[in-house]
Amino acid sequence: MEVIKTFGELFDWPGFNWKGVIVGITLAKYGLETYLNFRQHQVLKRKEPPKVLKSVIKQETFEKSQKYSIAKSNFGFFSDLYGLVQNLLIIKYDVMPFIWSLASNILPLAYKTEIYTSIVFMLLFQLSATIVSLPLSIYSTFVLEEKFGFNKQTPWLFFTDFLKQLLLLTVIGVPLLAGFLKIIDIFGDTFFFYLWLFMLAVQVIMYAVYPVLIQPLFNKVTPLPEGELRSSVEQLAAKFSFPLKKLYEIDGSRRSTHSNAYFYGLPWSKQIVIYDTLIAQSTVPEVTAVLAHELGHWSLSHTTKLLLIGQAHIFSIFVLFASFIHNKSLYASFGFNTQPALVGFLLFGDLLQPIDSLLQFFMKHLSRKFEYQADAFAVDADYSEDLKNALIKLHVENLSAMDVDPLYSAYNYSHPILAERIAAIDERENMKQKKN
Repeated sequence: MEVIKTFGELFDWPGFNWKGVIVGITLAKYGLETYLNFRQHQVLKRKEPPKVLKSVIKQETFEKSQKYSIAKSNFGFFSDLYGLVQNLLIIKYDVMPFIWSLASNILPLAYKTEIYTSIVFMLLFQLSATIVSLPLSIYSTFVLEEKFGFNKQTPWLFFTDFLKQLLLLTVIGVPLLAGFLKIIDIFGDTFFFYLWLFMLAVQVIMYAVYPVLIQPLFNKVTPLPEGELRSSVEQLAAKFSFPLKKLYEIDGSRRSTHSNAYFYGLPWSKQIVIYDTLIAQSTVPEVTAVLAHELGHWSLSHTTKLLLIGQAHIFSIFVLFASFIHNKSLYASFGFNTQPALVGFLLFGDLLQPIDSLLQFFMKHLSRKFEYQADAFAVDADYSEDLKNALIKLHVENLSAMDVDPLYSAYNYSHPILAERIAAIDERENMKQKKN
């Protein structure tokens, strides 16, 4: 603990302009991401698909995909600039200490403690951020997505979802924040270890609770009816001893025509959820091939590996935060004459942006590697053609970008692009046939 404390003291420089440092970091990140977005925007102007896709993607579909991606890119340039201006104004005009003072003044005298003030502060801060970003959400849903035929939400559904999200933020967020701050208060400078255990427990609980209590608030989840698809999925699970307990269909079409499928559950009891849009857009073998890919992630322990890496990341963040939590110059630079732990954590998160960006770069590289491995698993399970057809249909139906700048992809994409996946699947299939 003395090492951590001493490390933190090295960066506690009275009068140091931490605000300027965070502004610099924010501008540098925005500059990098805008440069990468511009590179991708140029790729989206290409008139023909990559060579490997020319025989499977119609020119008309490719052009429509490019138009959709360009529309999203244009919106992205605006929303990124909107977010940058918002962040810079928050910093320049000391919005955080203003909201902190407001939160303190709202509370009765008996409740003017750091924990209660932090809870009210966070609710006010999140509420204001949500309201400010609401116009972007409305435009994205009812203009951009609507223009390309993806949006299925009504204004009423959008509004009720918005209220549900605010309610969940309060019902779940308040106790979690209170626990977070109480652990710091109780354990002092050794809080990082207990805070990590607390967050690990929260993640495990949410992983089990989300599909049962939270997902039904937004979507209708029903057992997949008896039939060819159910039999095919059950046979796939049995073939690889996947502990399938329940198989569901979800009404994703209620909000969007985009499609998906996912697994959840404890290691010995797994559930599969398939979007009705995926079922509608694909054949039974194609849906099964998509699930074979997902089962490959399970068989190769990808989720477990990512979870362990994620936990190491979270633990390291808490250890580093322990060295900054008492940094008086950091708080003072942002107009605070006290040292609220929550504020310190938020500011520390801003300082951590370069490291987080670098880590995310490597995590996305690892994720793409895992996607290739899961595709190979499906190919080895004799789903090569069905998986290719499914991926092509998913990209066509979702109008996903089919040509991507390599630097943009490396920084932003957790999955290889379609052309890369098709080429890798063909290569794996050729290797398989040569062995046989």
